Amino acid sequence: MGVSKTPNVNEPMCPSRLVLEHVTSRWGVLVLAALLERSYRFSELRRAIGGVSEKMLAQTLQTLERDGFVHRDAKPVIPPRVDYSLTALGEEAARQVWELARWTERRVDEVQEARVRYDTVREASQ
Repeated sequence: MGVSKTPNVNEPMCPSRLVLEHVTSRWGVLVLAALLERSYRFSELRRAIGGVSEKMLAQTLQTLERDGFVHRDAKPVIPPRVDYSLTALGEEAARQVWELARWTERRVDEVQEARVRYDTVREASQ
């Protein structure tokens, strides 16, 4: 039996990289953040997350469910009803990425100003 190596996201083959990619993807962050509020049905979630296509939302939910972040509850009723909610692991991840998302909201003006300064200097030097 081999010795388990501690995950290191800086290592090229570390499995944590894929997890990081899933929770920090554009739609992953927004799905996790929305589900932090409450559980949603697919169509409700799609409306709550502006701009996401049905295909991308389905793929994102499936990925997050596979990773253990999202629970899919399919109720055997007609018409079918499926609710999505966070698992305990998902709630922990959602709180982390939501804090980053809120930080970007607070700092977006500074980032945009930095971009203008950068572009101005680049244009002047060309």
